[in-house]
Amino acid sequence: MHIKLPLKPNDLKTRSSAFHHLNWFTKVLSVDENMIKPEQEFFTAPFEKNRMNDFYIVDRDSFFNPATRSRIVYFILSRVTYQVINNVSKFGINRLVSSGIYKAAFPLHDCKFGQPSEDPSCPNERFLLYREWAHPRSIYKKQPLDLIRKYYGEKIGIYFAWLGYYTQMLLLAAVVGMACFLYGYLNQDNCTWSKEVCDPDIGGNIIMCPQCDKLCPFWKLNITCESSKKLCIFDSFGTLVFAVFMGIWVTLFLEFWKRRQAELEYEWDTVELQQEEQARPEYEAQCNHVVINEITQEEERIPFTACGKCIRITLCASAVLFWILLIIASVIGIIVYRLSVFIVFSTTLPKNFSGTDPFQKYLTPQMATSITASIISFIIIMILNTIYEKVAIMITNFELPRTQTDYENSLTMKMFLFQFVNYYSSCFYIAFFKGKFVGYPGDPVYWLGKYRNEECDPGGCLLELTTQLTIIMGGKAIWNNIQEVLLPWVMNLIGRFRRVSGSENISPRWEQDYHLQPMGKLGLFYEYLEMIVQFGFVTLFVASFPLAPLLALVNNILEIRVDAWKLTTQFRRMVPEKAQDIGAWQPIMQGIAVLAVVTNAMIIAFTSDMIPRLVYYWSFSIPPYGDHADYTMEGYINNTLSIFNISDFKDKSKPESYSGLGNYTTCRYRDFRNPPGHPQEYKHNIYYWHVVAAKLAFVIVMEHVIYSVKFFISYAIPDVSKSTKSKIKREKYLTQKLLHESHITKNMGIIIQKMAEVVDNNLRPKSE
Repeated sequence: MHIKLPLKPNDLKTRSSAFHHLNWFTKVLSVDENMIKPEQEFFTAPFEKNRMNDFYIVDRDSFFNPATRSRIVYFILSRVTYQVINNVSKFGINRLVSSGIYKAAFPLHDCKFGQPSEDPSCPNERFLLYREWAHPRSIYKKQPLDLIRKYYGEKIGIYFAWLGYYTQMLLLAAVVGMACFLYGYLNQDNCTWSKEVCDPDIGGNIIMCPQCDKLCPFWKLNITCESSKKLCIFDSFGTLVFAVFMGIWVTLFLEFWKRRQAELEYEWDTVELQQEEQARPEYEAQCNHVVINEITQEEERIPFTACGKCIRITLCASAVLFWILLIIASVIGIIVYRLSVFIVFSTTLPKNFSGTDPFQKYLTPQMATSITASIISFIIIMILNTIYEKVAIMITNFELPRTQTDYENSLTMKMFLFQFVNYYSSCFYIAFFKGKFVGYPGDPVYWLGKYRNEECDPGGCLLELTTQLTIIMGGKAIWNNIQEVLLPWVMNLIGRFRRVSGSENISPRWEQDYHLQPMGKLGLFYEYLEMIVQFGFVTLFVASFPLAPLLALVNNILEIRVDAWKLTTQFRRMVPEKAQDIGAWQPIMQGIAVLAVVTNAMIIAFTSDMIPRLVYYWSFSIPPYGDHADYTMEGYINNTLSIFNISDFKDKSKPESYSGLGNYTTCRYRDFRNPPGHPQEYKHNIYYWHVVAAKLAFVIVMEHVIYSVKFFISYAIPDVSKSTKSKIKREKYLTQKLLHESHITKNMGIIIQKMAEVVDNNLRPKSE
């Protein structure tokens, strides 16, 4: 199995930290060293029984740690032949379990999690993990990663190492995000355009065109006063700074994680994972075709021919594509819901703004439509999610990957593609499509020839995107934590009542563990998926919601402890597995990081109103286009709302009632078009082309600046730290020296033996 075990203690000097004067602080955050003793560092080499004397053996009983022992036992059990029929051997504990001959097969936990060991020389590691890692009072402490790895194996260890590192890095993003949010909050009173919307003499006198056909009324701009004030918080200069910062932060996180991963690979001996991964039993069971192996020139069995493989891949890809299209169809369904319900809300909600009812200030037709659609969207996401999980596993089983790693990577890609469309499609719609293709009141654009396209609030769709993100991110975090805590707890409670030896006072350890929840083959897969989807929300749409990293940070601090509690108390112990890295999730995160730069640049350019405001401030507030002597934001609202002549309405969209707001011949709408009576009436004006040019220039400049910085950071930060490189080189040197010495010793032994024989022969009498 090429298990690497200690040769000698690490003799390289460790450099003292630059923050050694903060030792008292790190001591508070560290686990109690009296309870969990720090692991000694060793140089290691692959174990061979005939060189046992070369290894550093203090105690033969604890030379192999618990996780390694379980791995060795499982390796043997999964390859033992138990039946031979017609020269076909059946083998492995997995097949015995799946055919119902055994109920289950799992490594046992140490004792009860709530009681310390009675023997001080043999500690109860499950109790130590529960007390110092899974208990809520340890929420502020670092994780005992070495003990987690020793008890559960490297695969679970590296998941918690990654989650802990991601959470640490989120702390920085959350602080900067909070600062940008506070900047927007404190400066909302200096927001000139919001003041103009709320001003009874400006916003109160601007009559806006109806936002749907026939039923929708004319409305005054100042009813959107409260939402425009809120928009000032998120649509500020701080947001731009934060979007640029997050583009750089995500690169720093990925690069520093690579370094941390390299350290763990060395410390946990997974640098050269030489072990040839065995084929899955499900794969071997289907091996009916005989082919000649090109390398060994020997016969080997495979499950399907090249043509069969091609057909399977085509069918699997079609199935995944069908499901992705199904989600897109559901998103279109929600858009149609928004359009039809908006008409209902526009006719039922009060038209005039009265300052007496506080609830009425916030409940605009747009807000009511947005919140209900977000909730329905969330419910549909969860239902589709549950069904697709089963479908994805069925598709991957049909595809029949050879090894467990291939299986997990294939499933990871399928699930992530689906989740990406599922969770992010509604956000992409609001950010980049809603309100962008609406035409103008005299010639609106229709969906499916029937539903008139949605418009944004006069302040843009940014606030709606923020609402959508808050509901999906918050809802998802609450749902997942409830599901993770309650589901296994309730299942175990039911299991306890059904226990076989209920009459006995003490049931054996194996029976207690049997009644715990099985982790399942893909246990960690869902944990990773949950975090990567969250990583997407934190990076892709952060320009519209600077508090996303703070929400993620709070969720992750709880997530680490909930997962720890679940593993330690509610689940059977998993068969430990080796893992070199976080697998297919690394390239997925790098893909999200590249996409995030584009989405954030486009949110600031096309979803927020930052560019039109800057164009107005620098070009259109002063002559030749404006009337003001100095650069100013005054008159911005009046300038960005185009004029429409009521007599130009088509019969299909003409409002039924004109009552309630007095006599008027024109109304305003959100676009940059020429007024009625102009030689090119209702065509885009010069302001529009200035704004489009500025938006495209902004996207290109911001992308190139951030990508340049990202590239430089990636180049400047080496993937493996200098100290880790030194340790790897030292270990290789020691291993080679040991092999060389043992080889010389062996050869010397043979030479001495031969010399002795020669001398012996020379001394014998010739007669003999």
